[in-house]
Amino acid sequence: MDITIKPLTPEIAADYFDFFENRAFTDDSPYRCYCQMFQMSKSQHQVACEKYEGLDPGDASRKIAEQQIEAGILQGYLAYVDGLSIGWCNANDRANYPADPQYDVPFHTSAEKREKAIVCFEISPDYRGKGVATALLQQVIADAKSEGYVAAVGFPVMRDERYEWDNHGPMRLFEKFGFVKVLEQDGRVIMRKELF
Repeated sequence: MDITIKPLTPEIAADYFDFFENRAFTDDSPYRCYCQMFQMSKSQHQVACEKYEGLDPGDASRKIAEQQIEAGILQGYLAYVDGLSIGWCNANDRANYPADPQYDVPFHTSAEKREKAIVCFEISPDYRGKGVATALLQQVIADAKSEGYVAAVGFPVMRDERYEWDNHGPMRLFEKFGFVKVLEQDGRVIMRKELF
């Protein structure tokens, strides 16, 4: 299978929405999002709730994601097979995630640290277990290194067995690329790979 990886830009936003609306959740995954929540602070979430009050939650999430992509706030990579978007990885400078996130996640750190965060994977059910997440993570690491980042950091959740909808990625995926556990808290692990 020939996998192509492209960074998310406004020019390929249609592929992003096509993936999330037509392939990402075809297995009745409990997640129904556009990966927009990780970039939102508590106050931004409150403003969005007021702005889109009465709108279907999915439609509101899409509008927020559209705005984030256009502004360059939502960053990451799409995976393609035969021109079809089949996977996603949310990856961004850790300083670009809010210090007071809507969800209690430790993604944010100061800009001076120059760390790239890998916070979410979503792969079409038909393509899981075929190396798509591996290809996405490999591209994130390569680009982070070429862009001068000091480290790449992942945030898997510890589980005793494989969890089909584990959107932060499994520990073994990060271990395969030489990430090491630096912190464990409340079942979440912070894993780090030095790039220089």
